[in-house]
Amino acid sequence: MKSPAPTSDTTDKPKDLLEQATAATNEAKDKALNLLNQVPDSVQEASTKALGAFKKLSSTQKAVGGALLAAGLAYLIAPKKKGKAKRKAAALDELVLFVNDRIEGYKRAVDETKDGDLRAYYQQLVNQSRQFAKELNQFLTRDGGERETGTTLKGKLYRKLMDAQAVVTGRDEKAILAANIYGERWAIKAYKKTLRRKALKGDVREAVSSQLAQSKKTYKKLKELVAKQ
Repeated sequence: MKSPAPTSDTTDKPKDLLEQATAATNEAKDKALNLLNQVPDSVQEASTKALGAFKKLSSTQKAVGGALLAAGLAYLIAPKKKGKAKRKAAALDELVLFVNDRIEGYKRAVDETKDGDLRAYYQQLVNQSRQFAKELNQFLTRDGGERETGTTLKGKLYRKLMDAQAVVTGRDEKAILAANIYGERWAIKAYKKTLRRKALKGDVREAVSSQLAQSKKTYKKLKELVAKQ
């Protein structure tokens, strides 16, 4: 007894599946090539070799393998962006600690000085430092970080040393100015270190650069004031 002749639907089904697999393969390959243009040369070279081997696979293997390759390249790109965000947040967080040290230093100067003009100037610097910290914290929270209110360990130890020195020798105006100059030099180094971070770009870099310029002006004026004592 003869088997029934295959119907048109039965004959065309393998052909349709092959066409679908080919279309999926081409789509996956296009996505992989598009993502490949976004990664470093070293990664591109390795990925090009992978695409060469990719051509030798069966249609089904190509469809699955191409999708995995696209997903893998996407993964290589994503962590790099997250890494930049983390480095930027870490740099800003560290800088705010130094700015908070600056606040505490000038608050101390306000309390210790007996010169009315200097007290007014130190208070201006306290207010300026608070504005600096507020601005940097706004960038931190905007990028998903947390507001920083602490100070550095080095700053805490230095202020304790100044307390001990004041008890033993007292603090005249020249000594207060000298301590402020030391603290301002400290802040300038922190700003320069932050600006060396390549992850710092755009409005954040502009703000940090502007604060550094103002800190340099303060440093220059403090040195002029101590020379007059």
